[in-house]
Amino acid sequence: MPIEIKELHVKINVDNDVDKKSNARANSNGNKEQIVAECVDQVMQIISNFKER
Repeated sequence: MPIEIKELHVKINVDNDVDKKSNARANSNGNKEQIVAECVDQVMQIISNFKER
């Protein structure tokens, strides 16, 4: 029997110091490519997890 989720609550905490540091690192070209590659890997992992279900 499938379970239907009708409502989802997401709570996040934002820290301004972390945001400033990540923006400074993201300015260089090599780091942007590394960040994009890591994001793609994580998305592909999530997709494969959905397929397993």
